[in-house]
Parts: sequence; C-alpha cells; structure tokens
Amino acid sequence: AIVPGFFLAGMYIVYVVVLAILKPERAPKLPKEEGDVPIGEVVVMLFKSFVPLTLLILSVLGAIMFGIATPTEAAAVGAFGAALLAAAYRSLTWQGLRESVFLTARTSAMVCWLFVGSATFASIFAYLGGNVLIKEFVLGMNLNSVTFLLLSQVIIFILGWPLEWTEIIVIFMPIFIPLLDNFGVDPLFFGLLVALNLQTAFLSPPVAMAAFYLKGVSPPHVTLNQIFAGMLPFMGIQVIAIILLYQFPAIGLWLPQVLYK
Repeated sequence: AIVPGFFLAGMYIVYVVVLAILKPERAPKLPKEEGDVPIGEVVVMLFKSFVPLTLLILSVLGAIMFGIATPTEAAAVGAFGAALLAAAYRSLTWQGLRESVFLTARTSAMVCWLFVGSATFASIFAYLGGNVLIKEFVLGMNLNSVTFLLLSQVIIFILGWPLEWTEIIVIFMPIFIPLLDNFGVDPLFFGLLVALNLQTAFLSPPVAMAAFYLKGVSPPHVTLNQIFAGMLPFMGIQVIAIILLYQFPAIGLWLPQVLYK
C-alpha cells in the first residue's frame, strides 16, 4: 500500500494548496522577519532534521520489502537507528529512554491483549458457526463482485468510526477473506482497498487518533470539535481515493507486480 499511501498524501497536499490559494486567510503568510530565511540555512535545516529520519524509515521498510530482514529484525534496526539519531541530536537522556521503554511496553501489551481478545472472539464465533452463517447470508444475497466490494468497503468505512484499525483487521477481516474466492476478488487488491479505507479510523470520531495527536500540539484555544470539523474534507478525499483505486487498480498493483514478478 506504499503507492496508494503516497497517492492519498498527494491528494491531501493538493487540497491544502488549493484551499490556501482560494482562501488565503486560512493559511496566512509568515511575517517577513520569520519567512525571510536564506536558502542555504533552509537546506542545512532540512538536511539535519528530515534526511536522517527519512533514511531510517526507508532502511527499515526497504529491508522488509526486499526480504533482507523480517519485520521484527527491521524493527530492532529501526529502534537502534532511532537511538543513534537521538544521541546525535543530543536528546538521548535516561528519562527519555525510560519513557520510550514504558510507552513501548504499554502499547505492545495493549496490542497483544487485543490479539488475545480477537482470537478468542474469532474462535468462539467460528465454533458457533457464525462465519458460516455470514457466508451463507452474503452468498444468498446474489451479489456480484462489484456490489460485494462496495458493501464490504462501506462496512469497513462505518467500522472505522467507533473502532481502531487493528481491531477491524483482526476481528472483521477473517470474516471477509473467505468470501473473496466466491466473488473472484484478488486478495491483494482487496487488501489495498481495505488499507486505504482504514485511514478513516485515524480521522473519524470518537476514536480518531490523529485528532488527539493534533490536539496535543495545537494551541489551547483549538478545540476537538474544530479539529473534527476540519477532518471532514479529508474523509471525502479518502472516499475519492478509494474510488480511483478501484477504477485504476494499477495504482496499487504496479509496485507488487514489479517486486514479485
């Protein structure tokens, strides 16, 4: 989903630029004393802040994509590289390291318990015949591949409002995946649609982790309701991106075909 991810980010950027042009009061220019920075200083700042982090991200993802390392090994390399960067920026302190370890342990425990709960739910659900019931119900609706994809994506879109993306994947995806063969849907293409659709979980209230991230760095007078309202156009952009991916599957399938042909 790397190319669809960049595609979606590009649509975000285009929207912000167009909005800034049409409504300049939404994005006022910096004061001259703040915005008049020599180009050489900008390049140095960019190199110091952006380039090392980008190289770290590309090395971690590249190691996974090209089969050099497993996700666990690549994560270890990423953690080690992040520690080196923190040391280079002189921000590697015992307090920061302790907080990082604590937050990592807490997040890992949360995800692990989520998997335990979802596995328990899926096992009981399958034992009671729930997956067979849903499969027969869906097949009994006489859907074609288009209507099945539309229905599944609408369900995932709605689930993104109250649930996190991890919960949707581990609980609901095992229900949809066995149905793909019956409708002749490519599992990779379905996964790309879901990956793009799951971005709604970051933007849609009441969970909307992106909203809380923004609230944490925004001025005190900015409220969560204002942030939620500002996110609505981006949710519309996500719907457009999903439609374009469906109409032009090469957006998502080109890179896997090149890497794994």
